[in-house]
Amino acid sequence: MGGSRRRGSRHKARVRAVEILYEAEVRGVPVSEVIERRRAQTEPPINEFTEQLATRVDEHRARIDELLETYAIGWTLDRMPVVDRNILRIGVYELLWADDIPDGVAIAEAVAMAKELSTDESPVFVNGLLSRLMEKKPSLSL
Repeated sequence: MGGSRRRGSRHKARVRAVEILYEAEVRGVPVSEVIERRRAQTEPPINEFTEQLATRVDEHRARIDELLETYAIGWTLDRMPVVDRNILRIGVYELLWADDIPDGVAIAEAVAMAKELSTDESPVFVNGLLSRLMEKKPSLSL
């Protein structure tokens, strides 16, 4: 029972991280500024996992975006919906840099967020792209 609650809170934290990354991108402000503003708000409080995830994705964003551009066959980053880009950024970060998160969990969480936050086609796209990166993972230079 506790495990499902924990997964639920981690999922919510990931969704919040997508919201932070999305807001920073749309507003053209640093992720740290969005985090600081949200930290100052009392509702909803920012979770430590959310903050770390958004910050780490931002730290690796250049390489993440390069990988997305390389492996998103027929798609450019600019052509992807903003929410999908940020879901994928989190998925790629968790897949390639977060050693404590199993690859399958990283992909499943990204697909779940795409189902929840984006278009009907997005979950299939997110799953395909992250699965491709998972296959290439051993040969990728980070």
